[in-house]
Parts: sequence; structure tokens; C-alpha cells
Amino acid sequence: MPDIRLHSKIEEIPRDDWNALCGTDYPFLRHEFLDALERSGSVTAKSGWQPLHLSIWQEDQLIGVMPLYLKGHSWGEYVFDWSWADAWSRHGLDYYPKLLTAIPFTPATGPRYGINLPDEESITLLSQALRQISERFNASGWHGLFIEPELRERFEKNDLMTRLGTQYHWFNRGYNSFDHYLEHFTSRKRKNLRKEREKVIRQGVTLITLSGLEITEEHLDQFYNFYQMTYLKRGRQGYLTRDFFSLLRTTMPQHLVLVLAEHEQRFVAGALSLRSSECLYGRYWGCLDEFDSLHFEACYYQGIDYCIREGLHRFDPGAQGEHKIQRGFEPVETWSTHWLRETGFHPALRDFLNEEQELLRQEMTRLAEGLPFRQNDN
Repeated sequence: MPDIRLHSKIEEIPRDDWNALCGTDYPFLRHEFLDALERSGSVTAKSGWQPLHLSIWQEDQLIGVMPLYLKGHSWGEYVFDWSWADAWSRHGLDYYPKLLTAIPFTPATGPRYGINLPDEESITLLSQALRQISERFNASGWHGLFIEPELRERFEKNDLMTRLGTQYHWFNRGYNSFDHYLEHFTSRKRKNLRKEREKVIRQGVTLITLSGLEITEEHLDQFYNFYQMTYLKRGRQGYLTRDFFSLLRTTMPQHLVLVLAEHEQRFVAGALSLRSSECLYGRYWGCLDEFDSLHFEACYYQGIDYCIREGLHRFDPGAQGEHKIQRGFEPVETWSTHWLRETGFHPALRDFLNEEQELLRQEMTRLAEGLPFRQNDN
């Protein structure tokens, strides 16, 4: 039987071993990304994110790893279970702490573990281990967020519940330019989008796209001011510290893409994305001054331009935002998986998830009807 160990810091697990198991193309599961969150103070036990990373050993050989956190709240997750916590409270039960496998503050579908075992055996082993860890820490259960869709049935076979969500992604269907992309729009939608881009130009705003080590610490200083402004407008502080971004630049610069907007010889807004070999992930945005349509230009159109130039197949611009539909971002499924210790809640939760799934599928069908593409051209 493999030996399961828990780690309060990801640095306790060798970086090269972690990356060999999890891969290095999907940026958010890289050891460097998760370590940057911890080393920068962005993810701490004090902030309600206690690292409990899981490692699996067989005869002193590391064969598996999974990011794991003991959570004291549900902030920064983007799969909303506040109503579940309320239900526990109404019955005199504690929903927190709970166990969570996710990339903190990152609603981006991707791998959530790396194990050198057959798939079915891996899921069974993880399911058993997570149940035992939940008991040990008196956690209400375990949640795996933004899992790869093909894992859904495997988790369900191990008596875990799965939950459907939706996002809006852009797909590169062999476009050779932004204008080529717009040729697939209906005339009216194409005209509307071009007007949006022209508004930014008429306001005297220019944009540059930097990647890798083209991004300097001075650029990051500017960007971080914009990032914090986004949260300050809502009366909050950003989740991520300034050091986090420097650590990314130092340890994994090849994944970074920064769009900066300039007006009257000063930077006024920025959008930072991460990339894999196939996908651009829009992550962080902020601005000092408000300009008509600049958010759409910096966060969406510059990203589409970049994907076309670089030959990336997909652009995931982040959670929520039905306004993305009319700009060519298509509804896609996202999945999470859940196991709760209190079995008495299971029937009601399964009914809720089934009903929610049916309603979401209807909504996705309705939203897809608003896509700007010509008929039979998407």
C-alpha cells in the first residue's frame, strides 16, 4: 500500500520531482507557481489557505503529488458553495474547515495531480486518502475545482458528486489575422466590434504586448498599481502580493504575457496573462483611469491578436462575463468534484446539482444563440 504524506509547504517536495509528475506546460500546477503563492505570502494559513500538499510514496519512491489546502472560508475559489455552508450552519454543523484541491484564486481548468499509476487506480487511491485526511482534520469534506472534464466519470464511480459550471472561451479556427477572424462575424456584429477598437484609438490610447523577460520589474510595478486599484474600487485588497509577480518573472518568465496601455506618455492600464503551448489564460487586470472600451481591448482583443500570432488554440479570459459572448467567446463546461462527510446531505445535494446542471445547460444553449458568427460559421 502506498504511503501518503502531507506537507505544510510545497518547498518540502522537490521541485523537479513535482514537475516531472505534473508536467510543466500548464503553468498553474507548476511547482514554481504554487511556491510563489506561498513564498510571497499570498497563500498562508492566516489568510485561510493552510497548505496540506499530498505526496504518495512507494518504497521510498515519490510516485504522486496533489496540491491540497485546508480552507477556513470559500473566498478565492470561483465555485460558489456559500449556500452549502449556510445549510450546515442551520443544522448546527461546521462546514469549515474543508479540504480543497485547486489553484488558489485561479478559475482555470487543468490537471490537478500527477501520479505514476493507472488512471482508475489513481482516482481510487486519492478518494480513499482524502476521506481519511478529512476525518483526521475534522474537515466537512473535499472539493476539487476546475478539474479536467475527462475525470468527471472517474470521480463519480468513486461516489463523489460532480458540479457543472460555465465559462466563455475563444477558439482559434485557423485565423491568420484579427480581420480574418472578424470575417466570420455577421455584418452588424463585425461593425460593432470594430467601432469598439476604434474608440480606444480615438482616445489616444496605444497598447503594447510584452512577454517573458521583456517584462521588467518596472513594468510589474506599474501593473501592480493597476491590479490593486481593481480591488480598492471595491473596498478590498488584492489577494496577491507584489512579490508574487516578481517570483513568477524570476522562475517561469516563459509563461508571462503583459499588455500595457499608454496614454499621454504614461501607462494607465494593464492585463497580465499566463500561457501554455496551446492556451492563453487571462488572469489579472487593472486601470488607473477609465477609458471607453479599454477593458475589452486590453483583456480580450489583444489576447485574441496574441493567440493568432502565436498559433495558440484557445483563449481562456477568466471567470464569468456574459458580455464575452458577443465578442466571440463561446460557452464551455467547467467541472468540480465534491465529497462531503455528512451523508445525510447527499440526497439533497445530488438533487440540487442535477437541477442546477439542467438549468445551466439550457442557459448555455440560450447564450450560444447570441454568438456573433454567421450561421454555420463557428
